[in-house]
Amino acid sequence: MRVPIPIFQTIGESRAVQERKLQELLVYLNRNSPFYRELFAEHGIDIREIRTVADIVAIPTTGKEDLQRRNGDFLCVHPDRIIEYASTSGTLGSPVTIALTENDLVRLALNEYNSFLCADGSAGDIYQLMLTLDRQFMAGIAYYSGLRKLGAGIIRLGPGVPSLQWETIARLKPTAIVAVPSFLLKLIRFAREADIDLNASSVRKAICIGENIRNTDFSLNILGRKIKEAWNIQLYSTYASTEMQTAFTECGQGQGGHLQPELLIVELLDEHDRSVAAGEPGEVTITTLGVEGMPLLRYKTGDICTYADTPCGCGRTSMRLSPVIGRKKQMIKFKGTTLYPPALFDLLNEMDEILDFAVEVHSNEIGLDEVLLHLLPADPGEGSDHRIRAYLQARLRVTPSIRYVSADEIQKMHFPESGRKAVKFIDRRN
Repeated sequence: MRVPIPIFQTIGESRAVQERKLQELLVYLNRNSPFYRELFAEHGIDIREIRTVADIVAIPTTGKEDLQRRNGDFLCVHPDRIIEYASTSGTLGSPVTIALTENDLVRLALNEYNSFLCADGSAGDIYQLMLTLDRQFMAGIAYYSGLRKLGAGIIRLGPGVPSLQWETIARLKPTAIVAVPSFLLKLIRFAREADIDLNASSVRKAICIGENIRNTDFSLNILGRKIKEAWNIQLYSTYASTEMQTAFTECGQGQGGHLQPELLIVELLDEHDRSVAAGEPGEVTITTLGVEGMPLLRYKTGDICTYADTPCGCGRTSMRLSPVIGRKKQMIKFKGTTLYPPALFDLLNEMDEILDFAVEVHSNEIGLDEVLLHLLPADPGEGSDHRIRAYLQARLRVTPSIRYVSADEIQKMHFPESGRKAVKFIDRRN
């Protein structure tokens, strides 16, 4: 099967498609969505006056709290048309259900088909999926459906168990893997211990999900560099959320995740819901296009990113998102220092003395944030402990509490019984 060469639209062409689909969406929501129909009425919004993407600033934003509180009121179709029930992971509160129709599943497959094409995928590739494919995880079915549309080979192996992953790589010869990047470090560590030549394997690229491998200037961060220094494979980062039913995926230029403008309108907003300039941090706010079951309008994801709007070397002209700087509700104020978990993860990934970690934050008796690091040390002992504490003091100017744990303990923290993603940040604040 030959993969078609993508035809990249100009900015004007993309905007025209977005505005046509936006007008269709507004009519659809006004007719079918109890939540948005009420929102339009309450704020006196005449949808006929919303003609361009710029006009949507007249519509109030929607947040995760709205979805959690009124989940059913976002449904726009009769329940008998729902084919798939996905849910969010509940990282920022209680999970919400996202209902998909048959057309939504087709759209989801198109989204990942486009994403894999963007990441230099082809029908000649074989992808080993090292991620959860059950537990209402939308990403699992999205990757699988997109690869089927691409015509590529698929190995549904699931997460974890480095020995099984390497045995399968040796036997079935995948050319690409889809995995959380910190798990790639575990694969590298296992390969070294088992005397496996990483660069003699069939794997040539990895789609990295769920964790940053780049800084906001698109250079590789510590995690990305550690992978590349050990394993000469092409890395592609990707960003998505269950609610948006769309992914931002890097091309081979590695300069940010590309917007699919025919599937999504994106705004990056400051604390006053004003658009930020390119390169400035803002909250990713999305409007879904072409979704039937539970479309969203000006939905604030809680994720803070920057964006670039210059044309990419690959030929695409769409906006490109940076890695997630942090989540709005996960910001830590610790002894006068502001931290986001991804930045803290970078520091911990940099230390050879630390094999793995989890970050826990809780409120103290006067309501301030306290940070506890659960660390799996490479070589337990006073010398290692001193180096770790000195490093954290030098880099953070403050020293969090530290608890050393075993490999079994850290594994249980990362994968609680009901979880489907590796948990590295545990928020126990009031």
